[in-house]
Amino acid sequence: MGELPLAAVDRIIRKAGGERVSEGAVEELAGILEEEGIRISQKARVFANHAKRKTITAADIKLAVK
Repeated sequence: MGELPLAAVDRIIRKAGGERVSEGAVEELAGILEEEGIRISQKARVFANHAKRKTITAADIKLAVK
């Protein structure tokens, strides 16, 4: 964990309407986003493997999110 830039996560929260954002909130969302990103990427990898590709494409990610 800790690979997402915290400033970027802070901006996401502020874009959603957060006027004041605690450091704890930013760290918590960063952890959740990283976990969800890993889960989606693992599903996308399955789609790419099924298509006999090593490259995960945007289409694989879109399918994994559905």
